[in-house]
Amino acid sequence: MELKDYQARVLADLAGYLDVLDGTPNLAQAFRDYWAGKGVRVGGDDGIEPYKNTVPGVPHICAKVPTAGGKTFIAVNALDTVFTALAKRSPRRPKMVVWLVPSLTILDQTVKALNSPEHPYRKRLDQLFRHRVAVYEKRDLLMGAGFSYDTAQEQLSIVVMSFDSLRARNKEDRKIYQENGNLASFLQPDQGDPGDWLLPEHDASALINVIRRLRPVVVVDESHNAESQLSVEMTTNLNPDFILDLTATPRNNSNIISFVDALALKKQHMVKLPVIVANRTSKGEVIESALILRRQLEDLAKQEEAAGGKYIRPIVLFQAQPRTDEDNTTFEKIREKLIELKIPAEQIKIKTADINELKDVDLMKRDCPVRFIITVNALKEGWDCPFAYILASLADKTSAVDVEQILGRVLRMPHVQQHGHDLLNLAYVFTASNRFMDTLQSVVKGLNRAGFSDKDYRAIDAQAADTAAQAGAAGTEQLPLGGLFGQATADAEAEPVGELDVSGVSPDWEAAAATTAQAGTGARESGATTPDVTPASAAFVADIKARALAENQAFEEKAQAGNDDVSPELEDKMNRHKIKDIFRDEALAVRLPQFFIQVQNGGFFTEEQPFQLFEREELLKDFRLSQGDATISFEDVETEIYRVDLEQLGDENYAPRAFKLAARERVQFTNYLLALSHESQMMNLVSRLTELVGNMYPITDPEVKEYIRRVVTGMNAEQIRDCIERDVAYVRKIKQKITALANAHAQKTFTDMLDVDRIAMQPSFALPDSITPSANASAVPKSLYVTEAAMGDFERRVINDVANLGSVQWWHRNGSRGKGFRINGFLNHYPDFIVKTKPGRIILLETKGDDRDNTDSELKLKLGKLWEAKAGRGYRYMMVFEHNPIDGAERLADALVKLRQL
Repeated sequence: MELKDYQARVLADLAGYLDVLDGTPNLAQAFRDYWAGKGVRVGGDDGIEPYKNTVPGVPHICAKVPTAGGKTFIAVNALDTVFTALAKRSPRRPKMVVWLVPSLTILDQTVKALNSPEHPYRKRLDQLFRHRVAVYEKRDLLMGAGFSYDTAQEQLSIVVMSFDSLRARNKEDRKIYQENGNLASFLQPDQGDPGDWLLPEHDASALINVIRRLRPVVVVDESHNAESQLSVEMTTNLNPDFILDLTATPRNNSNIISFVDALALKKQHMVKLPVIVANRTSKGEVIESALILRRQLEDLAKQEEAAGGKYIRPIVLFQAQPRTDEDNTTFEKIREKLIELKIPAEQIKIKTADINELKDVDLMKRDCPVRFIITVNALKEGWDCPFAYILASLADKTSAVDVEQILGRVLRMPHVQQHGHDLLNLAYVFTASNRFMDTLQSVVKGLNRAGFSDKDYRAIDAQAADTAAQAGAAGTEQLPLGGLFGQATADAEAEPVGELDVSGVSPDWEAAAATTAQAGTGARESGATTPDVTPASAAFVADIKARALAENQAFEEKAQAGNDDVSPELEDKMNRHKIKDIFRDEALAVRLPQFFIQVQNGGFFTEEQPFQLFEREELLKDFRLSQGDATISFEDVETEIYRVDLEQLGDENYAPRAFKLAARERVQFTNYLLALSHESQMMNLVSRLTELVGNMYPITDPEVKEYIRRVVTGMNAEQIRDCIERDVAYVRKIKQKITALANAHAQKTFTDMLDVDRIAMQPSFALPDSITPSANASAVPKSLYVTEAAMGDFERRVINDVANLGSVQWWHRNGSRGKGFRINGFLNHYPDFIVKTKPGRIILLETKGDDRDNTDSELKLKLGKLWEAKAGRGYRYMMVFEHNPIDGAERLADALVKLRQL
């Protein structure tokens, strides 16, 4: 099971937040800095809500992912991201997870999925944590079943619990707070200061104190259910080091770091959108329409399977009226009426609070006959069957139809793929309401509950449709199909509530469905109308299908054209600035040259497209770090490397506890390593340094580990001891050496490839229509964008002088880290400024203050000059120093003289 694009973005957002948090010892500031890096405002009327410190000192963040977006799979992958970050400061911390769920139904599903060796969730956990994974329920921990001090140190331990189990409302739940001899192994002499974790009113062996001592990572599934004061207190009692919320509908306490929108899910074929909402004039018509459409969808599914597609058996969810004294439509009556219409009894199942005919039924199996499920709201959570396509609500016509509780149950896409016929890529809701506007509000609420919006449905009203059909015969109108606020339907006189009347349902509805399906296909091809011999519901369904096809095509086009990196929810919160109108047409036509690599024969590119954008990784394919120079001088290792960890800025409660140096743990870890034999010290130190060095892609992990082994082998006993005590400082020196070796290899390889024309220059990079800087610069004349990104004092002085030259037409503060233009050579170089002169030349300008560490300046200058030579006469590259330029660079005064002439 591979990560979808948007799921990978959520994990990248999490990793980005953790990186910011690692260097910012203040939770509120880290949250502001994280969003500022994305050009998003925090605070004020037009920004994201500021950080809420609900659990003091504990990073508590949220990912907003709509229903069917794979929140559990995201959480499984996120555990590795979080524990990797935490381990940098606490090398021997146990990997304990408390996975909180809102109900027993979801608890059972989660435990089953995480425990099953064949389930994708468990497979991913085993891959990430080297098969050292154990999943528990609360009762397992209370009995000490496979759970001890030693196992907790060596594995990933996940206990799945409901919030109710922490609230001690009954005798069973209170056991978590009681002395427990089964957990005596956790009463170790090295348990440290109990004040850090012990709830003194409970015994140290109580499960709650064992969990607190392990400082768990807490995953809160459907976290919108866990925002009460009591729930927050229960979370705090767990003594977590990190809290990750996953929900489609974040509430007031949520600190959202990642947004996923409906279009992202539609693009990846995760959901059936848009939802087609159709209103009928009677409950009998609702049933008849649902039967006809379901039959036609199944026929389409069979045709697709015969053509090589996967098995689909569309299901209707009938939402019954709750039983009342007035004896409204109930689930028993619906079953009776369906059987009267010759539906086989085995195809009908009831799922209510008291009746569960779906127990132990696998709806996805080919031999399962179920095609109709009758419920009230028992499917409102913890139940997802991708085969559910139609929600048919049979509530009173005189009230708004309460569909929001279970609307999300028909949204998941079968087999997570786009199907050959567009009608199999949508969801459908049929209602019979005289208050259709209120019903649509209920649909919007249902979409909101699932994390979607009022833009994700389309509505059809039968009364308006009848009028349109008559007008359509005269060629003047089309069936109205629009959004919530485009629908004008007058409330009709309420019909009396009584027995469910299906007398209007055609006994030959199946034959009519088949006839209409064939006629509908011909009608779509010829433009003809549906034959009059078919029942009204069949004609209505044919019209729905025609409109649904058009709406789906429009929705698909919108999804494909959407910006993957920016959720619509962030659009109005971003610090966005557009190109000035006077420069717009000219600037948008610019294509800055970049390096391209010739694709070797046998690749995926055709002869007409033999080049692809060059990436630095190409230069390191044959780089063997393990054979590189392993001589590193550690004499100047910094002694203040941990200083930032010991600082606390602002309110103490805002300091991220898990991201400051745990001095006691550091001493324990150091003593542990020093007590080992020399060989064991070496082995453990190599593993520790490799972990801290982290991902050096495209250099492989085995290459990095072997290189570090050679470095450690060259150390004497005193250096080994010092390295154990100051491993982070040593890692910095090691990474600097690795980077230098990789850069030297990349530079030589790049030059060689350039000499034999394996690398060429082509117009490529287009300036964006707008930018979203993390902070704004003050006004400087001739800026390309209305407001440019903030800059340092020397940069501002340089560009101010440049802008005041008569030869300059416009300038732009280039973005960095993937946001702006890069010279893509043996390193990725983002010059500080792009300058356009009136004669038409474009100059890339890199500024270097004399007070900076300019260790990479020579490499950047060499690459910049290579780019200039290959780009042609219309382009220049300049590196500008204030007073003391390196060879080939410019002094500011000299650069201004040249720019005046360009």
